[in-house]
Parts: sequence; structure tokens; C-alpha cells
Amino acid sequence: MFLFFLCDLGFCVRIVSRKAEKIAKKTVKSRLFMRYILLLFTTILLFTSCQKTQTAPASAEAKHYPIKGKIVSVDKANKKVKLDHEAIPGFMEAMTMDFPIHEDWVWNDLMPGAEVHAELVVDSSAKDPYWLEKIGIVALPNPNQPAVPINEKFAQIGKEVPDFSLTNQNGKKFSLKDYRGKALAITFIYRECPLPEFCVKMSKYFSDMANQIASDPAGKEKIRLLSISFDPERDTPEKLKQYGLGYLGKDAKDDFTVWQLAVGPDKDVKAIADFFGLRYETDATDKTQINHSLITAVISPEGKVTRIFSGGNWTPEEVMSELQSMARIVE
Repeated sequence: MFLFFLCDLGFCVRIVSRKAEKIAKKTVKSRLFMRYILLLFTTILLFTSCQKTQTAPASAEAKHYPIKGKIVSVDKANKKVKLDHEAIPGFMEAMTMDFPIHEDWVWNDLMPGAEVHAELVVDSSAKDPYWLEKIGIVALPNPNQPAVPINEKFAQIGKEVPDFSLTNQNGKKFSLKDYRGKALAITFIYRECPLPEFCVKMSKYFSDMANQIASDPAGKEKIRLLSISFDPERDTPEKLKQYGLGYLGKDAKDDFTVWQLAVGPDKDVKAIADFFGLRYETDATDKTQINHSLITAVISPEGKVTRIFSGGNWTPEEVMSELQSMARIVE
């Protein structure tokens, strides 16, 4: 009996030992499984957090437009591309301009000459008031593609600017011939333009240059600036005057010797705009807004086009250098 009991006890001990081993293995597996789930959850959480910090979502008021065009240049450091895009019906004319892109993956694939389609997001409450997302490459660059032919309808370097008559901010009529003997920079704006990279930027640049020129006796004698409004219905001379003074600064005097703002009949402004290649039209969905391109031109003292800056990707320093060269002012 005693031997039987020992054998039975040994058998029981073995059974208990095996059960404990199985339980231990299950516990280890369970813990490993829980660690795996926790690791997976943490990875997903971190990935989601990274995605959110890389691309902030647009606000509920943001507007989205499909856009298609050809890349002119890529600025990877500042996360921007210069895009020669097609017209966006009901929002923007075809033009060439810079667009921010927040997504990181695109920078290894985007290159000048590539044709892309994307979504333009316009959100005035965001850090970037507009940007491109959902980028898709439609066609890769073609190195054998011939250059785009020159459109002779638009102003070309060396052409004489046709004479035209406008009314300045003081209600006084003048013509282009009044600028003969001066180096002249011309740009186009409308007073109620809401886009910071368009008329707001042009007016800031021109007012900054005006203040710089006014402080230099040689510059004040030989250089002039002119902003032409293509919104004659609302941009009266008096309103343009107040607009200009606002940009010149709180200590600005009522002196528009260097920088004039002008307006004229719609047909005359259209003729001027056509010569310089500017395109503009009233927004079909919002009659208070005007869709337009950007053109800034430098005219020599002899009245000929010497330089055309298309879009807003130029600096006051570049235009000033061109003006000083035309006016033969040595810095």
C-alpha cells in the first residue's frame, strides 16, 4: 500500500508539474500577446500623431478646387513648387505661381516639366492660406519637347509701350508719355483683392520700393512706379488714394510723386492688360472678386519694355536693380 501510495503520489506530482508547466506557458504566451498588442497600438498612435503634425487639416470653411498643370521649378527646401496651371473654372485664370505642398513623399518624385493634377485648398485661417494636396503625376518630363512659341499679342522685350490715358489717385489725367525720361515699373492690382500672394503682395512691394526711392534724391528724380487697377467700377481715384496711403505707412504724407495708383475705362485698361499679357475676369460665382494673373513690367526712359516679371515670384531688390540700371543710377 505504501509503495502504491508513493507511486500514486509521484504520478500526482508529475501531473501537477505538467499542469503548472502548461499554465506557465499559457501565461507567458498571454503576456507576449498583450505586449505585442500594446506595441502595435503604440506604433499606430505614434504614426497617427506624426501624420497630424506633418499636415494640419483644413478648416470647415476651406474651399477645394481641382487643379492641373506643369511644374516649372521645385523648391524642396521651402516645400514649394512653381506651377504653370490651367484655368480653375469659377476661381482663377490660368497662370504661373508658387504653391506650398505639405506632404513629404512628393519631393523625391516632383521635377520640372512633370505634368500633375492635384487639389488646391484655400483656407484663410491656416498658416498657409492655400496649398496643394493629393498630388498625382500625370506625365513625366519630356526632354525633347520644343519650347513654347512666343505669343506676339503680348509685350516683348524691346517693344515700345503704346500710349494710354489714365486717371491717378488725385483725379488727374495723365498718359504714359508723361513718364518719358524716367525708369518706370508697372504692375496691376485691384483694391479689394483678398489673396495675400497677389495684389496685397504687389502693393506691399511697390509701397516699400516707393519709400526707398523717395529717400534717395537720385532715385526720386529718375524712377517712377505705377499700379493700375482693373476694377474701375469700385476703385475710384479717392479710394485708390486711401489705399495707397495705407500701404505707405502711418507717417505717409500725401505725396505720390514716386508711386501713382491709377484707373481708367474698362476698355482702355483691357487694352493695356492685353499688351502686357495680363488676364483678368470677374468671378462667375462671386461678382465682388476678380480672377487674374500677375504681371510686373519695367519700362526704360525711352518707353520700351526692358523686363517682364510674370507671377509674384520676384523681389523688390530685383525690380529696383533693373530700375536703377535703366535710370543709370550707381549704388
